[in-house]
Amino acid sequence: MDSPPITTAATDVQLIDDSEEFRTLRRSFRSFAFPVTIGFVLWYLLYVLLSCYAPGLMGIKVLGHVNVALVLGLLQFATTFVIAGWYARYADRRIDPPAAAIREAHGAVVHAPREAAE
Repeated sequence: MDSPPITTAATDVQLIDDSEEFRTLRRSFRSFAFPVTIGFVLWYLLYVLLSCYAPGLMGIKVLGHVNVALVLGLLQFATTFVIAGWYARYADRRIDPPAAAIREAHGAVVHAPREAAE
């Protein structure tokens, strides 16, 4: 049984992964995604903890039969849509241009997700 030849040359994907442009792109993504994700998870946990441990606060009527719990629950949905729009705008300005430059610089090695699906 023959073993595959050992290659020491870096593949094109490894060269892209090791490039400063790609590192900057990853750093830009992480600088947005991690803090926003942590913030949203904390906001969600606050809602859950208030629901469990502060039922008196959550039951306060705000307007008619609408209480604090319902308002905060609906704000969870609103927050999700706001974050999605915020990320789309951020990606258009800070993620997509460098990603396109990396794809263009490395030709057919890397394809955008839409291009790969076509």
